[in-house]
Amino acid sequence: MARVIVVGAGVIGLSCAVRLLEHGHRVDVLARDLPLETTSAVAAALWYPYRAYPFERVTAWSSGTFTELERLSHDDATGVRMLKGTELHRAATADPWWVSAVPTLTRVSTMPAPYVDGWTFAAPVAEMPVYLRWLANRVEDLGGTLTRMALGALPDGNGAEAVVDATGLGARRMAADPTLLPIRGQVVLVEQVGLDRWWLDSAGPVYVVPRSRDIVVGGTDDEGEWDRRPDPDVAKQILERATELVPELAGARVLGHRVGLRPARPTVRLEEERRGTTRVVHCYGHGGAGVTLSWGCADEVAALLSA
Repeated sequence: MARVIVVGAGVIGLSCAVRLLEHGHRVDVLARDLPLETTSAVAAALWYPYRAYPFERVTAWSSGTFTELERLSHDDATGVRMLKGTELHRAATADPWWVSAVPTLTRVSTMPAPYVDGWTFAAPVAEMPVYLRWLANRVEDLGGTLTRMALGALPDGNGAEAVVDATGLGARRMAADPTLLPIRGQVVLVEQVGLDRWWLDSAGPVYVVPRSRDIVVGGTDDEGEWDRRPDPDVAKQILERATELVPELAGARVLGHRVGLRPARPTVRLEEERRGTTRVVHCYGHGGAGVTLSWGCADEVAALLSA
């Protein structure tokens, strides 16, 4: 088996590292930002294919991830739960393009105005502070390492036969890829008011995702925006829209504000490149679906490097 350097410690990098270790490779994860400092840590982490293309590959990766996250939900230590929820629409809407990735999806027959269509299904939700710690511990338990290191470029060998580029937006520099753009997402964390299901209005986008101690309320979809500072006016608008969707949020105490930059690209890049004697597998550009695609992409990365 090969020695592999994984660059990036978000959910994609850590998932790839785990799968490679499970396949018997020696794996070292190098990252400028440790797991809880990454964009992944900001994610509401509801399984949902969002801003990721092409549809056919994304559906396959999403399906594989759904299966794995459902399996992990049986272990409380992972921070993954299966939660029922509802997506509502303001106009008649066809089944989602990713419908084959979920075991069951049921049409909603009654809903509040102004919504006229919708569906409900059970989906994995990962409580990211818990889940990222679990992934990092899993890497170390399997014999891998995780080291903070600000790299100026992808490693050129350094004793490794292969490198996995899971640098997210960093691939603009690491892979000289100008097609990557940030999609700024702002969320508000509010107190847990007894909510036990998620809600989504993708037109907003508006999403309400309950966790054990708080509720993630979002959000924004600002393409090309790099500013990581929360905007108080935007936060107010987020809460107003979310309360229209979920009235139980009215008066909920605000616990905090977060901003993450989703790494968007015309298509997810998952492919191998040869750099001299080093095999480089690029795995980035997952848009707003890093958690949703993580295990499906990790399986493909491991298959490539195990061939």
